[in-house]
Amino acid sequence: MNSTMFNAGDILETIRMIQDECLDIRTTTMGISLLDCIDPDINKACDKVYDKITRKAEKLVETGEKLKRNTAFRSSTS
Repeated sequence: MNSTMFNAGDILETIRMIQDECLDIRTTTMGISLLDCIDPDINKACDKVYDKITRKAEKLVETGEKLKRNTAFRSSTS
């Protein structure tokens, strides 16, 4: 059996907080491989990871905002 047990009270409290406080719990995630960032020099590896993430995620916020606007429009017209 799964060792993680959810308390019904905690779940209901989370739902109440989301409803009462109008919390937006959506997230945007991006999967990228960092295998090509491997380097025996830790500083170079860190630089490679930073460069790759910032390059790949360059338009992540902009894309998320577009999705948010499109989703809000669909939700308000449904």
